Amino acid sequence: MRTRTRWLLSGLCLGAGAMSAVSAYLKRKNVPSEKRVGDVWARPGMPVTFRAELMPGRDRHERTFIVKELLSSGRVSLQDAGGEHAEKEFEPIQLDRPLV
Repeated sequence: MRTRTRWLLSGLCLGAGAMSAVSAYLKRKNVPSEKRVGDVWARPGMPVTFRAELMPGRDRHERTFIVKELLSSGRVSLQDAGGEHAEKEFEPIQLDRPLV
């Protein structure tokens, strides 16, 4: 392969890579702001269960509370429990498990 051909092909590859990077950036930039925040891990009215390490000696139903409000910081306030709580304080949500 000649030097000029190599230069031409490498230039085309760099150009194609740059175009794909720009298009990916523009697609991400045009996402509506509510979707850009990320997935919402809890919704009002949804039951969440504290991890057993945070409430030792209590059964699952004693550690389960209902989400009252989702705050803008991603934390939640719960019914019958004071304060704000983060996602890390709760067990992972499993949709196939019974609610109570």
